[in-house]
Amino acid sequence: MGSEITAAAAGTIGKVRRDPMAMLPFCGYHMGDYFRHWIKMQRRLSETPRIFHVNWFRKDAAGKFIWPGFRENMRVLKWIVDRVHGRAVGQETPIGWVPRYEDIEWKGMQFPRERFEELQAFDRAAWRNEVIGHEELFIELHDHLPSEIIYERELLICRL
Repeated sequence: MGSEITAAAAGTIGKVRRDPMAMLPFCGYHMGDYFRHWIKMQRRLSETPRIFHVNWFRKDAAGKFIWPGFRENMRVLKWIVDRVHGRAVGQETPIGWVPRYEDIEWKGMQFPRERFEELQAFDRAAWRNEVIGHEELFIELHDHLPSEIIYERELLICRL
């Protein structure tokens, strides 16, 4: 996950950081140990929570937001809840499962399939660049980075 540096953290404002939720400057201990803690916690659970990632701010070639806005977010959140409860399927991609057009409740809204396909498009070259962008964080955390994270990154690279 990436986010832009803001005035709240040291660095060039607007530069994309690759640390999760841009928390590296605010974590009270080494971020690699933080990751290790959560991996250890996961092993103690009989059922792990599902994790979903959304990008409400994806833009088209003209620089316009593709998703129509906040008022429509519940449509995607409904798919997430239905997916967790086994009431919805999706389409597998190299980066995880995404909804298909028919998986979203469109009643009361005109959102063409073509626009949705543009929103859901998987850009393999962009994702390769994304993975390369992780390198700086991995080098910074190398001495404490859990092997599970390195392994998951290698699996992602193989899927790309």
